[in-house]
Amino acid sequence: MNYQETVNWMFNQLPIYQLQGATAYKKDLTNTLLLADYLENPEKNIRCIHVAGTNGKGSTSHMLASILQESGFKVGLYTSPHLKDFRERIKINGNEISELFVCNFIDKHKLFFENNELSFFEMTVGLAFDYFKTQKVDIAIIEVGMGGRLDSTNIITPLISVITNIGLDHTQFLGTTLEGIAMEKAGIIKPNVPVIIGEYTTETKPIFLAKAKETHSEIYFASDNYKETFPCELKGDYQNQNKKTVLQTIQVLNSLYEFKVSQKHIKTGLLHVIKNTGLYGRWQQINDSPKVICDTAHNKHGLTIVLNQIQQEKFDTLHFVLGVVNDKDLDEILPLFPKNAKYYFCKPNIPRGLDATILKQKAAEHHLYGEVFNSVTESYAKALQTATKSDFIYIGGSTFVVAEIL
Repeated sequence: MNYQETVNWMFNQLPIYQLQGATAYKKDLTNTLLLADYLENPEKNIRCIHVAGTNGKGSTSHMLASILQESGFKVGLYTSPHLKDFRERIKINGNEISELFVCNFIDKHKLFFENNELSFFEMTVGLAFDYFKTQKVDIAIIEVGMGGRLDSTNIITPLISVITNIGLDHTQFLGTTLEGIAMEKAGIIKPNVPVIIGEYTTETKPIFLAKAKETHSEIYFASDNYKETFPCELKGDYQNQNKKTVLQTIQVLNSLYEFKVSQKHIKTGLLHVIKNTGLYGRWQQINDSPKVICDTAHNKHGLTIVLNQIQQEKFDTLHFVLGVVNDKDLDEILPLFPKNAKYYFCKPNIPRGLDATILKQKAAEHHLYGEVFNSVTESYAKALQTATKSDFIYIGGSTFVVAEIL
């Protein structure tokens, strides 16, 4: 199979949570451990930083990778989901895994995947670890897919565990309270491995402290220890906290493992995150007049910060190109959106996408009004046509909405 045929097979044959939702979710690590053993445990041959959290784990992972690249290291980066091409998930020094490596890996192990009914995510994690081992990376930044304790990435023993923050998201899998979700995220904390906490609340801090005590892990609370001072290429307000988390992680990496990352490397790494790692969709401006921002924030915690930042902008009229997935708790997020805005409701082009008519009906219950469109691109085109040069257009609600625009 060529690359496109291989990717199509991966999507069509293997369960993938991002597209299918709950039917693709696996509740234990049995298959991942089976795959790791079959691949001769590549995860044991790479040094890692493991990054979990409700929001910010992608940005934090990319910042860390960029800084370490500037320091001269060969850096693997595993993230999810991708925006346009599957290969975005697996990179070394900003370069995506080759089509040939993906094809050869799938071709070589296809029978094993089918016989053991591995999920898309389980297989992709195996591919990433095998690739990083083969390419002999100096260090790999591994982003958790969902949760932590039962996530397929959680077979590694990292140099440092990082938990960015805790919010209510994926509650059908992770729990309906901050304490419950914190316990799932804290599942990445390993014995005698230091852990960095980006943000905490009165509900979550005791969970982290108890887990760190149980595992004899040194714990660092970045928000207490750092005042963010370095400028960054990523402009969302939420990046201020992510930077503190990154700075704390680098400090521990230097002090415990002698990585010798300098202040200059930190500064240049933060200023060149997009160039070095190819991160997109975080408060990304794609048009000047009217100003158009797209952002992948999709839960209450992330959207609250983004919507507050929008209110700091200067504009005449506010326009929202909005689409969501069908398992989103709309009664939780829709009250956050401003009522004095024009809405362009759309459905992301995936099986999990929520029908735009249903979204419009639910939005009306919260006094948010607008039109329904047949696609994300059609809704954006109408927003551009309607808006004046002094207006502001926001595109979001789902990673998949942003992906279709980019």
